[in-house]
Amino acid sequence: MNRFLTLPVLSLICLATFSCTLFAQSDWPRFRGVDGKGISADEVPTEWGPDKNIRWKTELPGAGCSSPIVVGGKVFVTCYSGYGESRSNVGKKESLERHIVCIEQDSGKELWKKTVPTAPNEDDFSGIGVTAHGYASHTPVSDGEHLFVFFGKSGVITYDLEGKELWKKDVGGGSDSRRWGSGASPIVFEDMLIVPALAESRSVIAFDKKTGEQLWKFESGSLDKTWSTPIVVPAEEGRSDIVIGVPDELWAINPETGKLRWAASGVGGDGFYTSAIADGKTIYASVGGRTGGGCIAVKSGGRKDVTKTHVSWNGQTAASFATLLFNDGLLFMIGRNGVMTIVDADDGKEVKKVRFESTKSSKPAKSSGGGRMGSGDYGSPILAGGKLYYTKGNGETFVMTADEKCEQIAANKLTDDAEIFSGTPAISNGQILIRSNRHLYCIGE
Repeated sequence: MNRFLTLPVLSLICLATFSCTLFAQSDWPRFRGVDGKGISADEVPTEWGPDKNIRWKTELPGAGCSSPIVVGGKVFVTCYSGYGESRSNVGKKESLERHIVCIEQDSGKELWKKTVPTAPNEDDFSGIGVTAHGYASHTPVSDGEHLFVFFGKSGVITYDLEGKELWKKDVGGGSDSRRWGSGASPIVFEDMLIVPALAESRSVIAFDKKTGEQLWKFESGSLDKTWSTPIVVPAEEGRSDIVIGVPDELWAINPETGKLRWAASGVGGDGFYTSAIADGKTIYASVGGRTGGGCIAVKSGGRKDVTKTHVSWNGQTAASFATLLFNDGLLFMIGRNGVMTIVDADDGKEVKKVRFESTKSSKPAKSSGGGRMGSGDYGSPILAGGKLYYTKGNGETFVMTADEKCEQIAANKLTDDAEIFSGTPAISNGQILIRSNRHLYCIGE
């Protein structure tokens, strides 16, 4: 079957206007930073503990797997409460609420909070997916003026940075076939908000970010079993592609029309749980699965099936839930066994395997349930000041040299309490922002 002839597009749009995003150098406005690479030039502390280098910690109104973002000195994070916060006290589904919280970065003071009631057809708190990550797993995104929040079946809501609701749109009420729940995060590109409504309607939807008008909707059954946050990648002739992972493939969507531009196969696996990253015009991805997995490097650009023309290499190294990290020609991939593999980005060959060394006081997180294959580690590695930082589900953050030796510098814990840390840290103004199911922490000297 020729996917390029059969995948429908509901509407087409030519974008005649462009907008400037209003980011400060210190902003971290989406999942894994400005472009999704997870890289900051900021020098941040390498050591901390309950009584060291914690500037503040602020109690949150509920749990969540989403990551914090930072815009204009404000930290935004999503949470949920009332249902499914633990296996021992599930509660009633009609009591489920989502929250978006705005916190002042300097002080940790809560500036405002908005509460969103749940959709009546929300997924049950059961199985191995929803019980592990819950109901606030999408990281919000900002263009420097607006805050865009995706709550799955409860829709997409846009606020200004003071908390005024501007528009809200429904994106579907479906569920993924495995009933693992929804988790991919929205992104902003030019004047568009791109929403991966993968479980809700097997679609990627573009909205006018100012008005909420739907510009196009790309649909495919292959968007089932994927939890991949899109990225924007430059290609030839000044064009850009929206790249997203689907089982065994990477796809590029034309942001002007919502049509599929190209596809590259050979990633492996029966699902896609991570996001791709790009270094210049080369795209890298690594993903595991219940039936294997692997990694891939693809040159951007091209048309239709580019597997033979644009795939630079395929490898066997499979990440779990952690999106990989690129630095100085190396790729850092974290598997479900907690082992990090360093891969040469030029040829995909493994350079070294590293096992994180926990502190003697480390305790496993008392989570409400295990994720796929029992994993509770949903965060991804980031790079700050040339060093790699990776936070596990029990709150322990490992600091490593981001080179071929990949030597461990420190292993730090924020609390001795059994909190669950499922998000990816944000970096801003020389500080690290890390969320748990109970608190938001700010680490800084």
